[in-house]
Amino acid sequence: MRHFENELILAVSRIRRKDISAMRALYERYSKEMLATSYRITNDLQGSEDILQEAFLDAFQKIDQLKDDCKYGDWLKRIVINKSLSSIKRRMHFKEVELAIDVPQEDEILPLACSFADLQKVIQELPEGCRQVFSLYLLDEYRHKEIAELLNISVSTSKSQYRYALKLLRDKLTRECND
Repeated sequence: MRHFENELILAVSRIRRKDISAMRALYERYSKEMLATSYRITNDLQGSEDILQEAFLDAFQKIDQLKDDCKYGDWLKRIVINKSLSSIKRRMHFKEVELAIDVPQEDEILPLACSFADLQKVIQELPEGCRQVFSLYLLDEYRHKEIAELLNISVSTSKSQYRYALKLLRDKLTRECND
């Protein structure tokens, strides 16, 4: 781990000097992860590829705003998430979800007999609002308060969207994996 931190610090210092090879190295190191993060939010591969390019350009141009060189990946991820959210805010609609009796609690487990590909497919099919909340909460580990601020919604809407996503995932995965 120490070796990776040293390499990262060196690469960031080289980027501050506009070293193209250091930029390429960090792009190769983080691009797949950042593309996946954006895609989970936008559900649009071409849009996510554009967001990825913009995020790296911004990160390279604003590298002096990075306070801790060891946190480059976290800083870049925040840029990607913010750009992804900005790109979809015009078309994003959250509908209030009535919390029905059969909505799972947060600690309920989804069916485990499905493949990863099935899970990915079902997540991408979720309605946009609950997919984004689900992704930010469970996959990117944001708290509901942070999600509410990012998406300009209430904390209760974030929680209900997450719980609704769990219900939909449970139902769809149960149907798909039992077929």
